[in-house]
Amino acid sequence: MTDRIDVLVVGAGPAGLALACDLQRRGVRLRVIDAAEHGFEGSRAKGIQPRTQEVLDDLGILAEIQSRSSLYPLLGAHVGPLTVPWVMIKHRKPTEDVPHPNTLLVAQYETDAAIRRRLEQLGGTVEYRTRLTSYEQDADGVVATVDGPAGTVRISARFLVGADGGGSVVRRTAGIDFVGDTDESDRMIVADVTVPGLPRNRWHIWPRGNGRFMALCPLPDSDKFQLMLKLRPDDKADLSQEAVNRLVHEYAGAKLHVAEVHWASVWRPNIRLAQRYRSGNVFLVGDAAHVHPPTGGQGLNTGVQDAYNLGWKLAQVLAGAPDVLLDTYEAERQPIAARVLGLSSDIYARMNSRPLAAAKRGDEERQLALNYRGGPLAADSDDETPNVIAGDRAPDARYRDTDGRSGQLFDAFRGAHFTLIAVGEPAVSALKHISWPGTGAALKTVEIPEKDAAGVRRVYGITGPAQILVRPDGYVAYEAHDDWTGTLSTYTELMLPTAGRRHT
Repeated sequence: MTDRIDVLVVGAGPAGLALACDLQRRGVRLRVIDAAEHGFEGSRAKGIQPRTQEVLDDLGILAEIQSRSSLYPLLGAHVGPLTVPWVMIKHRKPTEDVPHPNTLLVAQYETDAAIRRRLEQLGGTVEYRTRLTSYEQDADGVVATVDGPAGTVRISARFLVGADGGGSVVRRTAGIDFVGDTDESDRMIVADVTVPGLPRNRWHIWPRGNGRFMALCPLPDSDKFQLMLKLRPDDKADLSQEAVNRLVHEYAGAKLHVAEVHWASVWRPNIRLAQRYRSGNVFLVGDAAHVHPPTGGQGLNTGVQDAYNLGWKLAQVLAGAPDVLLDTYEAERQPIAARVLGLSSDIYARMNSRPLAAAKRGDEERQLALNYRGGPLAADSDDETPNVIAGDRAPDARYRDTDGRSGQLFDAFRGAHFTLIAVGEPAVSALKHISWPGTGAALKTVEIPEKDAAGVRRVYGITGPAQILVRPDGYVAYEAHDDWTGTLSTYTELMLPTAGRRHT
């Protein structure tokens, strides 16, 4: 038996790696295992949405992702001899509250590698060629049996997180139903290919009738294109270079030549949602909890945000917060996945009849408006106010603090702590009376005098004195306008360790 750890993460895709980074920076003892020989080498997911960029910024990964990405180009719809330009994603300018407004185009292998490198910088690692074979759990934790280069070993952990994809061993062992459908007759080749001579300033699509469709999207920082090609029911799913080249010729003519297939897979509409996200000390994130069509750029993003929601909660419970905090993970994230599954499924369905219309993307896909209003950590916030309230994403804003220093709220949020924003008197003066636990996530305060609060007031929709507590995952925990200490005590009861409080 190895030494007991806090968390065993099974799976080193984007969700598992993001969770590992978050836990590692919080000082959680963890191991990350993955059955694969090495990191993923394909481009299955290629869109990083604005909300996910904010997560990656907090984790210290965004700058590298940006260096290997581009904005989405115009579509080039090939209709007969014509190539018609088509706006798929409108490019937006940064604003005070949304500094990263545009979806980034970046191959998944680059995203995975960047998150993995960040994990290594934080002192963590991925144990490849290490497969989970079984586990048992009781009230105290989990004992997992894994096969790896050192043979069969047993790992004892307080918590086990399944980030091991749609075929999750963790989910199946927990007996959690994966509700949904798989259409074996509907197949699509998704591949990374080299196509010499094809202009790289367009995402090329060849819309056809009867549900047929082909697209070639240029992948940044490479000479590759991502191929998405819907097969006919009688087409053979042959992923060889010769077969893929032949299919491309059928769609686009012999002028296009697939010189190399770097990675390829056959995707089927396997659209499913886990019935539960928790079973005792076992949790699911990413594709282990929900699988999406490769349309709309939602799957990877939803998985990373799952991890961002779960990470701080695991760390808080390990530090002494009530175990019921972990139930809020499913309560907050499962409805989000259900909504996003509906969106990406609708986009995929429209590809059959209206491929150009299905190519349009808007605000919904950017995931900035997804919220936890009315959830267990924001129970009094289920109204329709346009103001920022409990359960909402905490937007960025400019401010000047009581010492005259200029700042951005996102800079204050960055890190493993809670952030308490105090705007105007008496909210600032009340900070000295706040008690905070000496274990778990720390509390950072931002003190903004009335005369310098215009930006925060405008963005958050507040008028009088206010305190706004922002959770470690960048969502508003509460907004108080009086009874400062009472409000904090009431609305953080589930989120903080119950012993060892200290004054900030």
